Amino acid sequence: MTCTDVVTLGNRVNAPGISDSAFAIFDERGTVVAWTTAAERLVGYAAGDVVGLSAALVLPSFGDAPSMSDFTRQRLAEDGWPGTAAVTHRDGRVIDVSLRITMLRGLNGATRWLASLTDAGALSGDATSRSVWGPLLARAPIGVVIRDPQLRCVFANDVMAEHDGISCGRRLGRRFVDVLAGPKAGALETVMRQVLESGTTKVHEYRTWLPVSKGREHPFAASFHCLQGADGESLGVCVISADVVESRLARERLAAVGEASARLGSTLDVMQTSQELADLAVPLLADYVAVDLEQSVPFSEGPPARIDPAGGRLPALRRAGLASIHPGAPESAWVRGEPVTVPPRSPFASVLRTGRSHLEPILDTAPGIWFDEDPALAARIRTNGVHSLMVVPIRARRALLGVVLFIRTVDPEPFQEVDLLLAEELVRRAAVALDNARQYAREHTAALTLQRNLLPRRLKGGTAVEAASRYLPADMDHGVGGDWFDVIPLSGARVALVVGDVVGHGLHAAATMGTLRAAVRTLADMELPPAELLHRLDDTVQRLVEEDTDPADQTPAVVGATCLYAVYDPATRVCVMARAGHPPPAIVDREGGVTFPDLPTGAPLGIGLGDPFEAVELELPEGSLIALYTDGLIESRDGDIEEGMHRLGTALAEPDRSLEELCTLATASLPAQAPSDDVTLLLVRTLSLGAAQVASWTLPCDESAVRHARRLAAAQLTDWGLDGIEHSAKLLVSELVTNAVRHGAGPIGLRLIRHQALTCEVFDTDVCVPRLRSARTMDENGRGLFLVGQLSRRWGSRSAAGGKVVWAELDLASARA
Repeated sequence: MTCTDVVTLGNRVNAPGISDSAFAIFDERGTVVAWTTAAERLVGYAAGDVVGLSAALVLPSFGDAPSMSDFTRQRLAEDGWPGTAAVTHRDGRVIDVSLRITMLRGLNGATRWLASLTDAGALSGDATSRSVWGPLLARAPIGVVIRDPQLRCVFANDVMAEHDGISCGRRLGRRFVDVLAGPKAGALETVMRQVLESGTTKVHEYRTWLPVSKGREHPFAASFHCLQGADGESLGVCVISADVVESRLARERLAAVGEASARLGSTLDVMQTSQELADLAVPLLADYVAVDLEQSVPFSEGPPARIDPAGGRLPALRRAGLASIHPGAPESAWVRGEPVTVPPRSPFASVLRTGRSHLEPILDTAPGIWFDEDPALAARIRTNGVHSLMVVPIRARRALLGVVLFIRTVDPEPFQEVDLLLAEELVRRAAVALDNARQYAREHTAALTLQRNLLPRRLKGGTAVEAASRYLPADMDHGVGGDWFDVIPLSGARVALVVGDVVGHGLHAAATMGTLRAAVRTLADMELPPAELLHRLDDTVQRLVEEDTDPADQTPAVVGATCLYAVYDPATRVCVMARAGHPPPAIVDREGGVTFPDLPTGAPLGIGLGDPFEAVELELPEGSLIALYTDGLIESRDGDIEEGMHRLGTALAEPDRSLEELCTLATASLPAQAPSDDVTLLLVRTLSLGAAQVASWTLPCDESAVRHARRLAAAQLTDWGLDGIEHSAKLLVSELVTNAVRHGAGPIGLRLIRHQALTCEVFDTDVCVPRLRSARTMDENGRGLFLVGQLSRRWGSRSAAGGKVVWAELDLASARA
């Protein structure tokens, strides 16, 4: 059995962990030559079942590898093999284990391979630390010595020489007492004989202070395992030695990483999470840490970069986190938020291309090294004494989110693989938080963009109202909501004022808001009164609930909304309002008096109670201020609604200010903390149409009404100086009054309104809505409304007390002759 350089699939482990491991010895061809009872307990095979057979029996990944050397090289080339593998139990189960394979060398160039396997499920009760403790076990430097029944060394690795100061050349072929005098050597051999005589693989731990090559003593843990052959007889002893101090430090640092990383992701902000990562790693792992995110991550602009080993264009980076043991972080050439330059030959470029970590225990600072491409960077590295570094990629969902740089300047110890493993674990946990934040930020941005595109860009109040608005999206923790508002021009210079709030947050709420806003505009064009419009809108929301219900479990989707709808007529200064579970409006008079009208509340939309909505009419003086808002403006985490309404009223009680100023005052009065719901405010100041803009008459319901109406309209247009549209207006009036005489039974009302257009309104007592139809060649009827449609820019009808109003509008562009 012989001793050569160590070939491992990693090189770090904890001392107590060696007592939990199963061991097996393989020759170069991968044949099992020795077995332990611990291995039997782990995989169910006794020594007689496996000795002499291929490693593929219990290690499927070995496959058809021609040798153990080829197998280890293949696994290292594929993915670095961090120590996790699958083994096959005798009963067919597949067990996840922490696996390390160490090459041993002996006399005359002979080689053997020691495989240590530890059940990954039994490493720790903590599932989060278990994921890293397995690889940690697979990477700790352990010393290995194989002794025959006479306790002569037949195989060893060079790590053992670092533990006890005995070289391979001195050790091979000799007993322990032959190369190390004193009672300690005899005590250790006594333990070895006990293991051989017991015929078992029970582990006996013996702790002692062994002299090391540096001339100082250091604590190590030694475990002794009896090796068995095919017939179950003892072939020798396997001695495993591990550094107790390093193992204890590794456990302590892993525990610190686990405790610290639990605080990562306290917010859904990628920049804040990046800074938390940097703050946790200093001084836990490094003297200086920088977190650089791929350009798309902080701004949620497009998908993150993919790893490109082919050497394509490197992704752009931006500094997101920065921490140092030195005030001001003098090691950094960039501050948070700045773009970061990546030298093409740097470790950063390599990590970005391969997606694999880079460890440089001793930083090469010789002239011409990669950082000399950037003189300012080179000066910082040399001035601050950077002597060791690690670069770890931030990966999630097969995407590259960025890289983390770990540097040591003051700490004289260079980074080792155990440091890299802990850094990778910390970054892995941070990557989960960053990816969650990135996904949420993208959804938040998409919902906000959708909502902003669905909200009105310009408010058109016409001659009825002046309007201004504010919309403040909720904070990142709660997401964009479904608030909306609108000012909708109606016939007769009237306007509809609407504000609503969809239940929930995110894309679904924003999309539902868009649907409801479109539905309100459609219903408003039908000239429905507020109470009836809310009833129709309630039906719409209930249908949305039914469509979104999962047919598999019949669970209704959470869809609902509140809404306040009002119609203001500047000719009468009457505002008709109705609400569905929405906060009441605030009305401010010209003297600054604030009232919240007592409107019937109504049930929120989509609940399905079926209760009718009730409307209230309010006559408002010209210049009155109406404030429509969502509950985000008056509710807070600590205050009640009445307090919020009082705060809003106080902010609005300055009617001499402009609407924009009042919007700013109202939203500035919000509590200091970020809002938990969207804040929406629609302010309108009422206008009125004077007597010089409205003319109305009452006509008898007979044929003389048509002729009389034409004369009245012509005279009024002359007074207004609108002779240019007199002909079209008289034709419209004639057709509308003729229709009223034909279908009505009572007095006919005629009203002309001059505002941004000329509106002709005719009232009759018939409740039937006029329908446009195509008249055939011989038909006497059916052409009147067709003519109205040709002459006007738009026409329609609406219900009114005791009948209906049919109206048509004419443009004033060519009104003056």
